[in-house]
Amino acid sequence: MSSAAQMLTVRVPLVIHKRGGRKMVLAPNGVPWASPHVPRINSTLVKAVARAFRWRRLLESGRYGTINEMAAAERMPESYICRLLRLTLLAPNIVEAILDGRQEEGLTLPRLMQPIPAVWADQRRACAT
Repeated sequence: MSSAAQMLTVRVPLVIHKRGGRKMVLAPNGVPWASPHVPRINSTLVKAVARAFRWRRLLESGRYGTINEMAAAERMPESYICRLLRLTLLAPNIVEAILDGRQEEGLTLPRLMQPIPAVWADQRRACAT
């Protein structure tokens, strides 16, 4: 028997898609080839949420008296700090989902930087894709 007769070739059509600087393999039907139980942690979102809660803690503790003072110390624009601080008003389950990598696929930082509803139930609807 020749070595060619023992070889088996399997061809699987797939697409490699770049998302957030990472490469993702997509099956022929467009579904990602990854276990649905594997969290996809968005480090940009996690960092933003952590930074927002840190800044809130610094304001509440009295370390900074105003957002202007904090902006100068952190070397960040005041408007950015104000928009990021709104993340501390997110529903707890949304924050938990972001930290665990279970957030909705379309939930991005630019989307969260837009005005969000104050009522948690409305936030959940707005954050769902």
